[in-house]
Amino acid sequence: MKLDELTTETRNTRSMNIDQLSTIDMITIINQEDQKVALAVEKVLPELAEAIDQAAERYKKGGRLIYCGAGTSGRLGALDAIELTPTYSVSPDKAFGLIAGGKEAMFHAVEGAEDSKELAEADLKAHQLTEKDVLISVAASGRTPYAIGAIEYAEKVGALTIAITCNEASEMNRMATFGIAPVVGPEVITGSTRMKAGTAQKMVLNMFSTGVMVKVGNVYQNLMVNVQPTNEKLIQRSIHIIHDATGVGLATAKEYLAQAQNQVAEAIVMIKGEVELTEAKKLLKQNNRRISDVLDDLKKDE
Repeated sequence: MKLDELTTETRNTRSMNIDQLSTIDMITIINQEDQKVALAVEKVLPELAEAIDQAAERYKKGGRLIYCGAGTSGRLGALDAIELTPTYSVSPDKAFGLIAGGKEAMFHAVEGAEDSKELAEADLKAHQLTEKDVLISVAASGRTPYAIGAIEYAEKVGALTIAITCNEASEMNRMATFGIAPVVGPEVITGSTRMKAGTAQKMVLNMFSTGVMVKVGNVYQNLMVNVQPTNEKLIQRSIHIIHDATGVGLATAKEYLAQAQNQVAEAIVMIKGEVELTEAKKLLKQNNRRISDVLDDLKKDE
């Protein structure tokens, strides 16, 4: 597909004279265009839901979430992976991002890196991609060689492949097991896909990783019960999560957090299940760390 045929590369008739507008009129147009993003994402929810279900199953069986992309898309994927560690205690070797050009490309443009399919294959081989894993390949255009090469190699080894693009008819969409393509239309600044396309990709990635984390037991009710209390803010958040989940006072919640060796989920099970730490750990392991399932089982045994 030629560049000028991509929706993300066409000109937006609403912003043709944006360089002549007042600042308030300029950002009003940007805001109005941004409002289209959530509606575009809404249209791809069914396929996104299927992708989440299959990704969660692989993750529970030991698979990893591996994000690939170039430029803005690669950075968005890496950001989604990185944030899973403090939020859900996901080990960095269980969810990580690969960006064309390597770590340097997170902060500086690495010319030509995105044009290499071979580089993507080499990066995935270096991380020993297997059929257990989930590859999330991100590219607004859907035609970036690095992102395409990642899907091609992942398909060969049998990994689950998910393409996140903003062009429905793209090559990546056709190749991947799941093609997630919220079509946001032309950008306010022609071809500047860090704008609406980037926002759409971020929304899809947020939903994807959050959905997987919910499915694998890292959320109880709407609380992040696998948060890592590694600083004062997160310690306080952990105490409040235990308080919100169980109704005990903050002082009691703090005591249980200490007893549970700073494990929020274990503390909640200890309080609500009226069990010791060893039993709480065992019950969580038996129920894939889903607190709701643990408590349901304990009710059945009463």
